[in-house]
Amino acid sequence: MAIIIAANMCSITNSKTVEGIKRFVNEDKLQSRSNIALPHLEASSSRRHLLVSVGPSLATLACGLSPSVVWAEESYGDKQEEEDKGVIGAIKSLFDPTEKTKSGKVLPKAYLKSAREVVKTLRESLNETSDDIAKFRRTADSAKESIREYLGSWRGNQTVVQEESYVILEKVIRSLANFYSKAGPSATLSQEVKSEILDYLNTAEQFL
Repeated sequence: MAIIIAANMCSITNSKTVEGIKRFVNEDKLQSRSNIALPHLEASSSRRHLLVSVGPSLATLACGLSPSVVWAEESYGDKQEEEDKGVIGAIKSLFDPTEKTKSGKVLPKAYLKSAREVVKTLRESLNETSDDIAKFRRTADSAKESIREYLGSWRGNQTVVQEESYVILEKVIRSLANFYSKAGPSATLSQEVKSEILDYLNTAEQFL
């Protein structure tokens, strides 16, 4: 709207300037025909000529600058508004106890963080192929700790028990428990059980 008004002002200024030039030319012709020397009129005409000459320059200056200034102010205002929205959104997100999952559901952030940690650490432990015993134990201990924290915080929690990710992670934990109860706590997972659990983890991750 501000740009349109500025353009209209420029149009009005230019039209008035053209009318002034035409009027000056007509008066000059009349004066030449009469051959009458009128000093005060000549002085007046000179002043009018000066005003007419200066008029277009000022109009051009105003028309050239106004849209740029208005555009700069509007751009700054839009940018500032976007930055404000971004800050407000970040603050809301920080204090919001829920989060939207990949599947579009809104679940507690704490649950999602705990479940994702189980998927991450258990996958790393199952995929560990290094002969470094110390490294293997670190990944296994990390997986055990994440599972322990997950079970202590969310097992049986009515907020999430019906969620796909919760059901799948229950299958993962049950499979591990069944294997080690039969083969012993120090047994190495069979390739069949390992593949089954990795498939479960991949599926659970799609719902987190």
